[in-house]
Amino acid sequence: MTDPITPPRELAQQWLLEAHYKEAPPGTCPDTRILIARAAQWGADQELEACCNWVAVESIAAATELRSWRRPKPPSLKEQALEMLENAWEGGHINNNAAQTIRRALEALPE
Repeated sequence: MTDPITPPRELAQQWLLEAHYKEAPPGTCPDTRILIARAAQWGADQELEACCNWVAVESIAAATELRSWRRPKPPSLKEQALEMLENAWEGGHINNNAAQTIRRALEALPE
């Protein structure tokens, strides 16, 4: 049998303070929804790391891919701008020359 996934005491105290000060009026109990959400996310992250470590024994690439599937990163500001530019061009709101110039400028920017 494995040990239960239990967050460190310091982390639990941090969640308790965040839940109390961010959501609850002074003198009341902290919002348990915040505590539950933080604990569930932390537990899911711990399980994902364990799975990635297990998969990495066979394939580092598979572990990296698993992590990216389960915890996708939001698109960067540059990616969002390029998508908006594409939508504006396809919708006829911007001409081809302007779209190409803006696209080249955006692609030249670092992520």
